[in-house]
Amino acid sequence: MTSTEDSHQHPQRAGSARVVLAGGGTAGHISPLLAIAHAVQEARADASVCAVGTASGMETRLVPEAGVPLELIERVPLPRRPSADLLRLPRRMATAVQQAGCILDSQQATVVVGVGGYVCTPVYLAAARRRIPVVIHEANARPGLANRVGARFATVVATAFPDTPLRGAHTVGMPMRREIATLDRAAQRASARTALGLEPDLPTVVVTGGSSGAQSMNRTVAAVAREIGGSGYQLLHVTGRTKEVRTPDGELLRAENYVQTEFVDGMETVYAAADLLVARAGAATVCEVAAVGLPAVFVPLPIGNGEQALNARSLVAAGGAELVPDAEFTPEFYRQTVTPLVTDAARLERMARACAAHGVRDAAQVMARLTLDAARA
Repeated sequence: MTSTEDSHQHPQRAGSARVVLAGGGTAGHISPLLAIAHAVQEARADASVCAVGTASGMETRLVPEAGVPLELIERVPLPRRPSADLLRLPRRMATAVQQAGCILDSQQATVVVGVGGYVCTPVYLAAARRRIPVVIHEANARPGLANRVGARFATVVATAFPDTPLRGAHTVGMPMRREIATLDRAAQRASARTALGLEPDLPTVVVTGGSSGAQSMNRTVAAVAREIGGSGYQLLHVTGRTKEVRTPDGELLRAENYVQTEFVDGMETVYAAADLLVARAGAATVCEVAAVGLPAVFVPLPIGNGEQALNARSLVAAGGAELVPDAEFTPEFYRQTVTPLVTDAARLERMARACAAHGVRDAAQVMARLTLDAARA
C-alpha cells in the first residue's frame, strides 16, 4: 500500500458526509444496503453515497436501478477447506483491499457501512487502514464471516435480530424499503388483491418460495390446489421464475380460487393482499412481515447453516408466526394447519397483533442516524 492509503485526510470536504456502502451477492444484502443509502440521503441532502460490490452479484443490476452509484472490486471467496483457492487467497485479498482503498480515496469517504457478503472484508480492512469509521449491519441471526471480522474494529455494530452473536451489537431491526415500512395493509388490501387477480373480499393465503421459487413448496401447493374451491378462502401461489406449475398434460394448473404467478414486482402488494403468508424465513421476509403485522408460516430453507430457522425464532416465540421444517411441509400439513388458520379470523388477528408488536419500521432511519453520527465522530 502507498502512504496515501494509510491516512485519511480530506480537509476540503470536512463538513460533508461521504458514505461508502459495501455489500452484495444476494437481495438479502442489497435491499438493506439500498434502504440505508436512501435514508442517509433523506436525512442529509448534501450527503454523498456510493456502493461497492462485485461483478458476480445481483448488485450490478439492483443498485444502479435504485439510483445509487456502484463501484466494483474483485470477489474474494473465503474457502472453508484446503484448496488451490486457499493458496491464492492472500494475493487476491491484497488486490481487493487495494481496489477498495482506491475507491475510499476517490470518494473521500468519511464513513463505511457494511451489510455483509464477500465484498465487505476487503472494504473493512481498507477502511481500518485509513481510520475511517466502520458501521456494520448484520441481517441474519447467525452472522456471516465478513461481519464477524469487521465487528472486531467497527465503530457501530447493529443487528436485525436480538441475540445475534456479534461483539458490541445492539438490535435496530431490518432496514427496508419505504413502501413496505409505511404499508397500511387494511387500507391497501382490496386494491392489492384486485391487482393480483384475486377476489377483493375472500380471505387470502399467499405461498411463495422467493424470487427463485421452491420446488418442494410448489409440489405441496400443486397437490392441494384443487381442494381450495369451496373452502372459504383463496390462494395466490408465487411459483418463482420459470417454475410455473403444470398439469401432467403440460397445461398451466388452474383451479377454483387458485391463482398462480411466477413472481410479483413489489412485495408490499403481496403483504397487503395476504391474510397469511407461507414463505421461506430469509431475514428480510421475517422482519418485513413483523413490521407490517402479517401472520406467517415459515418453511426455512433446508440448506445452508440453519440461519433461516434462527431468523424466525423470535417471531415464532412472540406468537406471530408458525414454523415447519421443509420436509414436513406436506399436503397433509397444509390441510391440517394452513387451511384452518387462514379461515380463523380471530387467531389471525391475534397473530397480526403479535407481529406488529415485534416489528420495527424505522430501522433504515436509525441506521442513517448512526452512520451520520459516525461520519462526524
